[in-house]
Amino acid sequence: MMRSLFSGVAGLQNHQVRMDVVGNNIANVNTTGFKKGRVNFQDLLYQQMSGSARPTDEVGGVNPKEVGLGMSIASIDTIHTQGSLQTTGVGTDLAIQGSGFFMLKNGEKSFFTRAGAFGLDNEGTLVNPANGLRVQGWAARTVEGNTRIDTARDVEDLVIPVGSKDPAKATQTVNFACNLDKRTPEIAEGAGQQARLDGTWGTDFKIYDSFGQEHTLRVDFTRAQGTINRWQANVVVDPESATPTNAAVTVGGAAAPVTGAGSAFTINFSNLGTLQGVSDAAGNLSAAEGDVAVRVAFDVLGATPGVGGAPERQEFSINLGRIGSVVNTVTQFAEKSSTKAFMQNGYPMGYLENFKIDQSGVITGVFSNGTNRLLGQVAMASFTNPGGLEKAGENTFVVSNNSGLANISPSGVSGKGKLIAGALEMSNVDLAEQFTDMIVTQRGFQANSKTIQTSDQMLQELLTLKR
Repeated sequence: MMRSLFSGVAGLQNHQVRMDVVGNNIANVNTTGFKKGRVNFQDLLYQQMSGSARPTDEVGGVNPKEVGLGMSIASIDTIHTQGSLQTTGVGTDLAIQGSGFFMLKNGEKSFFTRAGAFGLDNEGTLVNPANGLRVQGWAARTVEGNTRIDTARDVEDLVIPVGSKDPAKATQTVNFACNLDKRTPEIAEGAGQQARLDGTWGTDFKIYDSFGQEHTLRVDFTRAQGTINRWQANVVVDPESATPTNAAVTVGGAAAPVTGAGSAFTINFSNLGTLQGVSDAAGNLSAAEGDVAVRVAFDVLGATPGVGGAPERQEFSINLGRIGSVVNTVTQFAEKSSTKAFMQNGYPMGYLENFKIDQSGVITGVFSNGTNRLLGQVAMASFTNPGGLEKAGENTFVVSNNSGLANISPSGVSGKGKLIAGALEMSNVDLAEQFTDMIVTQRGFQANSKTIQTSDQMLQELLTLKR
């Protein structure tokens, strides 16, 4: 008689635990990155009334007689299914589409989370603003002028230096991709082509010195007299300046242009309209194949004089394209001239104004001078058994004996998902499922209470047998 009482008590206690888990799930239905829990039951012990017997020649086998002594909780699992993504528009909000966790640190203690509601503190460190835990990743390093991210290094705090300076860079290359009209000036004018009074075609383009000071590069193209496939080009830097900058050019060698070497060069085209070669005033020729470049040097006005009091000189290359090519190359076709430079790699000093995070977790800084620069990359962690992680509160997990060690790597490596900036992962709690589970749990609790109540009535009947 007493066995049913204790079975009912076990049922009440464990259904109460199940109700606690359901209540916690419902309470966190709107908690960012929350992963729901699930309770699994198992039967407890059995009291054997009689054992089993094997068949004999006379009778068959007999099954054992066992009375159960209640139930217990087999496990409380954390269900790491994907939650829905909610767009927030906040650049520091990150959501994981797929497997993986963000890695946070408090000193040397590591935490892991799916909640990516991050922000910057007053030092520019990427943190969880709710508790100050610092987001881990890899900072970009600049080695020999090349900025890259080395994910083989240990993770570190990610710092985004908003307002920091990006130093000025002198122009090193200017790329031309223009067409020089093959037609004679009379035919060109009849086709609606407007030429300068001196019969040249030209372009002005901005370049920069090492201080970030802006200069004007002017290149004028004039058809050589008595020829069809040859043009003369003249280079001038800062044509409106009262003090000449003494631009000089050279072709086909590593020697720097010297003052007085001349600022003109000749472009030769083939009968097909493609670039054939370049020569300078000294008779230096470009290579017969490959890319063609003209070295230019000019005086940087306002700079500290160099050795012997001579003006500071700056050099850069004018890239005219590849011989025989028509892609991003100077050409000569019977079409309107379009003498334009389309790219140069210098810029003035700028300040970090904004940043963006891509699907790989790479953080790119956007500067006021129009440049983009790598700042770092967000690290992600994965586990052999994520269900073995221990919940540490504040939407975080910590490593346990059964979770396995954290595998730290970038997004997309070792099965890790991709990052979505400007979004957050919501809780994976399904209210319909939880309400149904609540009803089942309540009925189970009610049935176990009836077991205790009925057992008590049976005991009461036993006590009233003798009056």
